[in-house]
Amino acid sequence: MSSKLSRRDFIIRTSQVATGIWAANSLLGWSKSVESSKPGTQMKLGLVTYLWGKDWDLPTLLKNCEAANILGVELRTQHAHGVEPSMSPAQRVEVKKMFADSPVKLVGLGCNADFDDPDPAVLAQNIELAKSFIKLSHDVGGSGAKVKPNDFHENVPHEQTIEQIGKSLNEVGKFAAEYNQQVRLEVHGKCSHLPTIKAIMDIATHPNVAVCWNSNEQDLEGEGLEYNFNLVKDRFGDTVHVRELNIGDYPYQQLINLFVKMDYKGWILLEARTAPEDRVAALKEQLAVFKKMVAEAQKA
Repeated sequence: MSSKLSRRDFIIRTSQVATGIWAANSLLGWSKSVESSKPGTQMKLGLVTYLWGKDWDLPTLLKNCEAANILGVELRTQHAHGVEPSMSPAQRVEVKKMFADSPVKLVGLGCNADFDDPDPAVLAQNIELAKSFIKLSHDVGGSGAKVKPNDFHENVPHEQTIEQIGKSLNEVGKFAAEYNQQVRLEVHGKCSHLPTIKAIMDIATHPNVAVCWNSNEQDLEGEGLEYNFNLVKDRFGDTVHVRELNIGDYPYQQLINLFVKMDYKGWILLEARTAPEDRVAALKEQLAVFKKMVAEAQKA
């Protein structure tokens, strides 16, 4: 029998092979689609340079984060990387380029502006400080700045302070909108009880103002974590702060479950408090713990 294929047989076999390849690719694509459609898949672990990055200059920070596969950072003010509002336009361009040339994303900046002081002059200074970080974040390629609420004061009704904080956030939020930036209110200070944060956000209605969950002990008070989480989850921004996920009594698995359930797509930023000898190795460990927690949450 001749080993040569007829033109008809060749067409049939080619069609069969093509169909098989298409089916395999379709199945693979379907599998990837199913995997990527799981809630929480787009949630990422990053770093707040609170302690673990405080003494790293920017090149070192980028190198170490890349080595640990931690690909997002929130730069804290007054740290060795030196990204501050005092930077010149040329320095801002340089910082933006450094991030553009790195796989590490600048998620935003962390500043110490707060809006609770009853002295109008001090309040005005803090509002201007927040605006300066918003402008800086824009210039260096970030997407927002973290601010604080922050405290209550003797002989000042809580409701008055809450209203002042909320109105101040609206002013900063309006300014941030001009630069396509997000104002991220960290759940912090004496205002860190979630009903207080909700009351502030009920006044701070500007869409560029968001809540940055901060994983405080107060989260567990009252009716518990899930109840307090639900009070503000509709106002979450692009950032969440956590401590070491495998240290202490905070119910981080439950927290990750809640974020996965709502299909959160932002950054879970590690604001670590311990002092490991090898911080790159510690970051790698935290990433492994994070991935395991997300996978566990996705089983539910």
